[in-house]
Amino acid sequence: MDGYNIIGAWEELQKLKDKDMSQARDRLIELMAEYQALSGNRTIVVFDAYYVKGISSKLEEYNVEIIYTKEKETADECIEKLVKDIKNVDTQVYVATSDYAEQRTVFGSGALRKSARELYIELRNIEGEIEESIDRYKKVKPQARIPLEKNILETFEKWRRGDK
Repeated sequence: MDGYNIIGAWEELQKLKDKDMSQARDRLIELMAEYQALSGNRTIVVFDAYYVKGISSKLEEYNVEIIYTKEKETADECIEKLVKDIKNVDTQVYVATSDYAEQRTVFGSGALRKSARELYIELRNIEGEIEESIDRYKKVKPQARIPLEKNILETFEKWRRGDK
């Protein structure tokens, strides 16, 4: 995914970017770690050297691969190389960016595109499913580990409440 493109497209990240770009990057990485954990999809975030000058680097935080491009390399160029390296018969690649030209380029390379908005909706839907699952789990009455007759359970419940 094109990290700065996503930051520019998501309201929460835009607000952070206005205060401190590094906070916006960190928050995006946290969100993508959550997305990866919930979806099971390998996630690579690419930031170009526009905001971070210096030598290119590859990092891993929260099991998310983070790539900072070389100083004169764009995120788009890096993503295109990654698509060529990763895409094969067994591996479908999705590229998250709202850059229309980049979407067309990666689509031509065999990758599928996901807009920033689509990725955001997918992340929120997955989070919603997890919350619903947790709510359903909380509503299930715990079962006794030892099967007991009803009159014995009632006696234990009275003792628990302090009734005689």
